[in-house]
Amino acid sequence: MTKFLLCVPNIDECKPRISIYCGVNAKCQNTKGSFYCRCNAGYKLLSGKAQFSNSSENTCQKTTPSETTNSTKELQQVVENIESLLTNKTVWGMEEGRNITATFTSILQKIESVVLETALKTPDQKLQKVQNRAVAVETRVVTDNCSKAVIFNLNAQMNSMDIHCSDVIQGNTQGPSVVAFVSYSSLGNIINAKFFEEANETDQVNLNSQVVSAAIGPKRNTPLSQAVSLSFQHVKVKPSIKKVFCVYWKGTKEGGHWSMEGCFLIQANKTHSICSCTHLSSFAVLMAFHREEEDPALTVLTYVGLSFSLLCLLLAALTFLLCKAIQNTSTSLHLQLSLCLFLAHLLFLTAVDRTEIKVLCAIIAGALHYLYLASFVWMLLEGLHLFLTARNLTVVNHSSINRFMKKLMFPVGYGVPAVIVAISAASRPHLYGTPDYCWLHLDQKFIWAFLGPVCAIICVSEYVALMFLT
Repeated sequence: MTKFLLCVPNIDECKPRISIYCGVNAKCQNTKGSFYCRCNAGYKLLSGKAQFSNSSENTCQKTTPSETTNSTKELQQVVENIESLLTNKTVWGMEEGRNITATFTSILQKIESVVLETALKTPDQKLQKVQNRAVAVETRVVTDNCSKAVIFNLNAQMNSMDIHCSDVIQGNTQGPSVVAFVSYSSLGNIINAKFFEEANETDQVNLNSQVVSAAIGPKRNTPLSQAVSLSFQHVKVKPSIKKVFCVYWKGTKEGGHWSMEGCFLIQANKTHSICSCTHLSSFAVLMAFHREEEDPALTVLTYVGLSFSLLCLLLAALTFLLCKAIQNTSTSLHLQLSLCLFLAHLLFLTAVDRTEIKVLCAIIAGALHYLYLASFVWMLLEGLHLFLTARNLTVVNHSSINRFMKKLMFPVGYGVPAVIVAISAASRPHLYGTPDYCWLHLDQKFIWAFLGPVCAIICVSEYVALMFLT
C-alpha cells in the first residue's frame, strides 16, 4: 500500500498577495495558520490589549512619554528603597541566627510584592530594567495570551532566568501578568552557606553566586507547568570544584534555610552554573571545593623555622628573667614580647589545624588573636620606650620615663589586646575558626579585627621612627 502525505503550506497573510491591512500605526504579524495585528512600537490600544484582529478594531494611540518616564522613575525609587534596606546595618547588625533568617524571609517577600505591584501599574511598559550598586531588577509585562513555545529571558547583574510565557500568564487572559527577576549584590554576605543544612560535615561549602529572586504576578505561589532555568555567574573562580548545590531559600516558622528541594544542577564550569527549578523563590549556588594541597617543602620550612624561633625565644626569655644584672624597664619589655611570641608560635604550631571540635577551635583562634595582637602592642611599647629614652638622656628624665613605662606597659600591653578580642568575640563569636584552620574567618571582613589594629600599630611605629630620625 502506498501512503501519501498531503503538505499544506503555511500562507503568510501579512505579505502580498493577501497583505492584511491592520490600520494606521499598526502592523500585521504572521503565525502558523493564522495572523494578528498589533500596534507599532510607541503605540498602544485603548483597551490595553496587545493584539487585535483587523483594522476595524484599531485604536492604536501614541504612548505618552510621561507615562513611561513615571513608570521607570517609580521602579527606580523602589530599587533605591531596597538598596537602603539591604545596606542598613541596624537591620542586620543586631540580628543573629533564627532572627536574621526570619527577617531575611520577610524582606524577600516584601521586595517581590513591591516590584510586581509597581510593574503591574503600567502594563504598557513591557520591559523595565533598573540597577544600582546593591540590587538589579528586570520586569516583563505580558498582556496577551502566548504559547508554551515562547520563552522569556530576563537578566540582572550577569545572572539570567528563562521562563515559559504560559507560566507567566497562568491562564490569565483578562488582564496583564508580570514576571520579575531580582539580583542582589551582597545579600550572600548576610545569608551565607552556614544556613545550608544538607551538606556533609566534611564538605567546606561556600555561597559562590549572588542571591536572585524570581516571582510572577498577579497570582502568587502558582505551580509552574515547566521548570525555569537559572544561570549564575560565580563570585569566585576556582578550578577545584568538588560539589555544586542549586538551592532556594525555604521560609519556615523558625525563619528559613537553604534547601535543594525542586532544584537541580544542569551544567557547571569554572565561571558559571546553570540550575533548573520547578518553583519560584530566591535562589543561589553553593559550592564545595577540594582542599588545596599544601607544598610539603613549605610545610617543612614552617615547622623548622617556628621550632628554631621557639628555641631562640625561650633562651631570650630565660636570659631576661634570670640575669638580674641586666634587668630594667627595657629588658622587661623584651621579656613580655618574647613570652607572647613564644606562646603564640607554640599554639600555632601545635593546634592551628585542630578543627574537629568547633568550640575548641574557636577558643584556639581567640587565643591566637590575643597573643599576636599583644605581641604587636609590646613591640610598639618597645619603640615608644626607645624614643622617649633617646629624647630624654638626663638622669632625672630617664628615671621618670622608667616609672611612667612601668605603670603604663602592663595595662596597655595586655589590656588593649584583651579589649579588642573581647569586643570581636562578643559581636561575632561564630567567626572564630574556619573549616581548615583555627583562625579568624574571612566572612564579613572579620579578619580586620586583627589586621586593623596591626595596621594602626605599624603606622604609629613608623611615625615614632620618623620623629626619632628628625
